Amino acid sequence: MSSSFTDRLLGRVRLGGVLALAAPVLAIVFAGVITSIILLLNGNQPLPTFGLLLDFSANPQVQVTILNGATTYYISALAVAIGFRMNLFNIGVDGQYRLAALIAAAVGGALTLPGPLQIGVIMLVAVLVGGLWASIAAVLKTARGVSEVISTIMLNAIATGLGAWLLTPERLAVLSGNNIGTKPIGPSGHFPGIALIAGTQAKVFGMIIVAAVLGVAYHVLLNRTRFGFDLRATGGSETAAVASGINVKKMVLYTMILSGAVAGLVGIPQLLGASYSYSLDFPAGLGFTGIAIALMGRNNPVGIAVGALLWSFLDNSNDILDFNGIPKEIVTIMQGTIVLSVIIAYELVHRYRAAAEQRRVSRQLSTGTPAQAQGAAA
Repeated sequence: MSSSFTDRLLGRVRLGGVLALAAPVLAIVFAGVITSIILLLNGNQPLPTFGLLLDFSANPQVQVTILNGATTYYISALAVAIGFRMNLFNIGVDGQYRLAALIAAAVGGALTLPGPLQIGVIMLVAVLVGGLWASIAAVLKTARGVSEVISTIMLNAIATGLGAWLLTPERLAVLSGNNIGTKPIGPSGHFPGIALIAGTQAKVFGMIIVAAVLGVAYHVLLNRTRFGFDLRATGGSETAAVASGINVKKMVLYTMILSGAVAGLVGIPQLLGASYSYSLDFPAGLGFTGIAIALMGRNNPVGIAVGALLWSFLDNSNDILDFNGIPKEIVTIMQGTIVLSVIIAYELVHRYRAAAEQRRVSRQLSTGTPAQAQGAAA
């Protein structure tokens, strides 16, 4: 191998590394600038405001809350990302996890089994319900050509109505003071927490381990299995996938069901780690947050983890702003700006990379570089 070819190859590797780092850095800088302008327009100083958020998050209790929120967000974003990798927009994660949590909570409250078995049954019910609810949209798309965006949005509304119908004393709920919810899950169904942060007795959800395992499984599935290759190939080009013998309809069906199955676990950290019952105040909207975080993380498990931590940090640190006379809605603006910044930054980097590649090929053609070297460099 010639030294000139080695130099070119190393140069391309270095350029790729710089560009990969440039996108998130550019996004953070852009989001910081926009947020700072908005703060200045409201008569607040940007640096002291950001300092308040960082100081508040140094509290051990707040750190536990941030990790717990990030655990839930991470699972939600993974469920969305599975569909995104195949150009499927599962907007129905919100309805899937709420219905799954409701039925899983009812089953868990009705059963008394040894600890690990009780937890396993509850999680299995949640996975099955989430997958089955998502399969409705999958069948509509594969059998009738109905857009999954429309069907999953409508199924969110149906899940809300069905959940309200089930969450009544005549069916799955019991009255508890002014609240109504499923029968509480016994101690054997409580997922043990982890004393991960020093300085507080609060514990991090034990489901953080399950979330990490899901992230590893997601990476292995997509990058080390035939199913993952077929999924990515179908997402890249359905025409090419069909030409290579991939059953596109079957892949759509399997991918939507898998996305819904993972979505079924979104409510489990809260259910088995804090509330132990599904009631009217059970967290909602986590599915839509997962969409934003999946976009931030570019459907990469590590990127999604960073996005989930950042989102949870902003969500759980904004109360300190109110105490200092700063509207905490600035955090919502910041979150939206970050998502848009990430999308814009990656698009700019993608275009720059494509233009750089075109210039490189043009230079090689103009200097008469042999086709063999061109192919080896690629």
